[in-house]
Amino acid sequence: METSKTRKDADHAAPRKYPDELRERATWRAVEARKDPAARTGAVRRIADQLDAHPEALRTWVN
Repeated sequence: METSKTRKDADHAAPRKYPDELRERATWRAVEARKDPAARTGAVRRIADQLDAHPEALRTWVN
């Protein structure tokens, strides 16, 4: 039997942890940094730390 709470939870997605603007800016910065051989190593982690985002989240956005 499905409860009203279960139906309600299924109808609504969880709120995003990071705003779209942050995702776009972080992704753009990571893509640009990875183009530069000198800045490529550790770019995703460095940018994630600077923007207070989780490195794996940024890695997923970039991929």
